[in-house]
Amino acid sequence: MAMATAFSSSSFTVFHSKRSESSLPLSSFCILPSKSTLYLPVGLRFDSSSQRHVLMHASIDGVDSIDSISLNSKQENDYVPMPIVLIDQDTDPDATIVQVSFGDRLGALIDTMKALRDLGLDVSKGTVTTENSVTQTNFFIARRSTGRKVEDPDLLERIRLTIINNLLKYHPESSERLAMGEAFGVKPPEVKVDVDIATHIHVKEDGPRRSLLYIETADRPGLLMEMVKIMADININVESAEIDTEGLVAKDKFHVSYRGAALNSSLSQVLINCLRYYLRRPETDEDSY
Repeated sequence: MAMATAFSSSSFTVFHSKRSESSLPLSSFCILPSKSTLYLPVGLRFDSSSQRHVLMHASIDGVDSIDSISLNSKQENDYVPMPIVLIDQDTDPDATIVQVSFGDRLGALIDTMKALRDLGLDVSKGTVTTENSVTQTNFFIARRSTGRKVEDPDLLERIRLTIINNLLKYHPESSERLAMGEAFGVKPPEVKVDVDIATHIHVKEDGPRRSLLYIETADRPGLLMEMVKIMADININVESAEIDTEGLVAKDKFHVSYRGAALNSSLSQVLINCLRYYLRRPETDEDSY
């Protein structure tokens, strides 16, 4: 079972798997069943001061049974789920989709939406879906100045780091599952990722005009900008990207081209070699690259 807290005096609709629906005030506290989706309407204004904290009691025949479930609750709380931040550029033609999940510990992420607005972004729509004890929050965002999806790699990286910073702030336990927890978290990751082992790079055909580049490597701040710079240095054009951070590992996909055409085998190998050389040596200075 997952829980979501919503804010302000606006309303939203909860769609259940049986197609029944109900309209509730956002100031209320909702328990969303498995495979349910919470839709946040366009143009909501949020006030973080209106947060409410709800204490839930379990009872049998009217008798409190909190003590009887405390052991199970403690065991569940000891487990830290995998935090995932995914930035999808391909699914929606008009918006960048930012997807965040952290087990069943996330609600409507109002503070994250406000942080995205501070980056000059508009959140046109938001959904919160719960399935198999995992709560997944999707933000459909566009640049406020143009109304278009985010293409700038620097801004995409700022979006990713903003969301991870919010995870560390409001869910400090996530620090032991995130690379940034090493420097900014309350508890650094116990297991470090070996860059040599974790780095995998592949280039596949994706039509005559572009190729699909897949990169999996140890995550670190600024990683996206580093990879884009490497590609720019050898005149590889990045047409779109899907940025996926799964705990300590980054799993990114790029649609790339060279002078309007897909990469041939020789250029693909050059790209792989350059990326592998740099990514496996994060301490290498740019001047020596």
